[in-house]
Amino acid sequence: MALSDWQAIVLTFKLALVTTVLLLLFGGAIAIGLARMRSRFKPLISSLVALPLVLPPTVMGFYLLLLMSANGPLGAVSEALGFGQLTFSFSGVVIASMLYSLPFAVQPMQQGFEAISQSQYEWARVLGMSIFQRFIFITLPQAKKAILLSAVMVFAHTLGEFGVVLMVGGNLPGETRVVSIAIYDQVESLNYSNAHSLSLFMLAAAFALLWFVYYLQNNQRVNR
Repeated sequence: MALSDWQAIVLTFKLALVTTVLLLLFGGAIAIGLARMRSRFKPLISSLVALPLVLPPTVMGFYLLLLMSANGPLGAVSEALGFGQLTFSFSGVVIASMLYSLPFAVQPMQQGFEAISQSQYEWARVLGMSIFQRFIFITLPQAKKAILLSAVMVFAHTLGEFGVVLMVGGNLPGETRVVSIAIYDQVESLNYSNAHSLSLFMLAAAFALLWFVYYLQNNQRVNR
């Protein structure tokens, strides 16, 4: 494989790692909120979170492109704060990836949080534990497998992103050119040998991550 292909691989894993870390934070907050929500608006919010599962990537990428362009609200705010443009940049691709992978982060964690008995929180409150202590000593230990599952699913999903990344980030080597786009370029150039090498590498990575996901799910069933 050429140097540019290795750059695409490194950038892809960097994007997946950054997206995963950020979604564990922001997605975790949304998951906790949904798990505890007792409102008629919960189905509406859940639908918005799950929308990327059914929305074509090009549709989502198109609207994100409009939002993050220089004339869009997000793009204007970014440039006003001195962060530069979001479109055709790694930062913009990270934001797009976070939104596209949001349901893969929120849904497993939400199920993990909902499985925790509320009586444990009540007893902890009676014993004088703060919200932070309850999160550290009750929520995290009991939902750790769900959190890990979310992390693996987000990472795996980000590795295979194409449409959203291409619409928002374009195809800039070393900046936004991820493996899926590199494979597309190789196929367009009729360079099937390089396309095969990249595809085989990503196939192995995807299979390993999926095996880990099913391994975690099987362990959860066995331990119940």
